[in-house]
Amino acid sequence: MSGKMLRAAVTVGLLMASVAWAGINIQTVPVGNVGNAPDLATGSLYGRVDYAYNIGKYEVTAGQYTAFLNAVGGVDAYALYNTDMSSTTNGSGITRSGGGTVGNPYTYSVAADFVNRPVNYVSWGDSARFANWLNNGQPTGAQNASTTEDGAYYLNGATSDAPLLAVSRKAGWRWAITSEDEWYKAAYYKGGGTNAGYWMYPTRSNSAPGRDMADVSGNNANIYGRPYPIDSGKYTTVVGEFQNSASAYGTFDQGGNVWEWNEAIIGGSYCGLRGGSFNYYGSYLRAAARDYYYPTSEGYFIGFRVSQVPEPASIAILALGFTGMLARRRGAGR
Repeated sequence: MSGKMLRAAVTVGLLMASVAWAGINIQTVPVGNVGNAPDLATGSLYGRVDYAYNIGKYEVTAGQYTAFLNAVGGVDAYALYNTDMSSTTNGSGITRSGGGTVGNPYTYSVAADFVNRPVNYVSWGDSARFANWLNNGQPTGAQNASTTEDGAYYLNGATSDAPLLAVSRKAGWRWAITSEDEWYKAAYYKGGGTNAGYWMYPTRSNSAPGRDMADVSGNNANIYGRPYPIDSGKYTTVVGEFQNSASAYGTFDQGGNVWEWNEAIIGGSYCGLRGGSFNYYGSYLRAAARDYYYPTSEGYFIGFRVSQVPEPASIAILALGFTGMLARRRGAGR
C-alpha cells in the first residue's frame, strides 16, 4: 500500500470511529520492553516503566472529544466545552447548540475537516474526565461518579487548581492520561530490549525534525516555521499526517501538533506537558524539553493522549515473550 493510500485508510478509519457517538475507537499501540533502563541523558529521571501498557497511537481527536461531549455534556456541569473550540483556524471546529438543561440539553458537532485533528482548549481536568469516561465504558448521562467523576481518577467535582493537583491515578485503572514516563518511553525509547537507549527526538532521530508535509525524509512534524500555519490556514494537522515519522513503537505526533498533558506535578503548582506544538520550534521536541501549566489552563496549543492497560490476553502474550527471551539467554549461557 502506498503512503498516500495508507494515510487515507487511517483517516477514513478514524473518521468512522469518531462520528459514531457510541463506542468510539481509541487506536493504541503496545509498549513492551518491561523494566527498561531510564534515559541516562536526563540523569536517569525519565523513561523507565515496569509494566506493559498501550498508548494512544494518535492524540485524542476533535471527533472523539465531540462524542464524549454528546455522551455526558448535555448539561456540562464541569465545563468540558470551551467556546474557543469552535474556531476553524486555531480551535477544534467543535460547535455547541441547545440550552444546557435537562429538558433542552446541549448537543455538539464537529466540522468535517477537524474530525481527525487533535482536540485543543482542554484542561488537565477535562482530559482526566475523558479518561474516566473511557475507563467506565463510555457511558451516556450526567457528569457524575459513573461517567466522569470516578474511574482512573477520583475527581468528585474538582474544577480548580489545588483540588486537581491533589488527584492521582487509582489502582485498577484501565484508561488514563499518560504518565510522564509512559509518554517519554513511547516517544523516545528505541525498543528491542531493556537497554536499547533513547532517541533525542520522537521521530526516531537525533536530528531536529523538519516540517515537510510530504514527509519524504521521515523526520518531520507540525512545528513553527514558514509558511505558518502549515496546513492551509489551520494550525493543527490531521493526526498521523507525518506518516513516515512515527516513534519506534508506532505513535504519531508525539512531537509537534499540540503539547500533551501528562500526570507529572511540577513545582507543586503545575501539571506537565510534553512534545512541543505547532507554535514552537523543533528544539521543544527534544527529550530534554518539558513544559507545564496550571491544570485548569486551556490553550489552543494544548491537547492530550491516553494510556491503557493491555487486555489480559495481551499481558499473557507479553509475559510469554519475556519468558522465552529469558530461556534463550539462559540457553546461550550454557
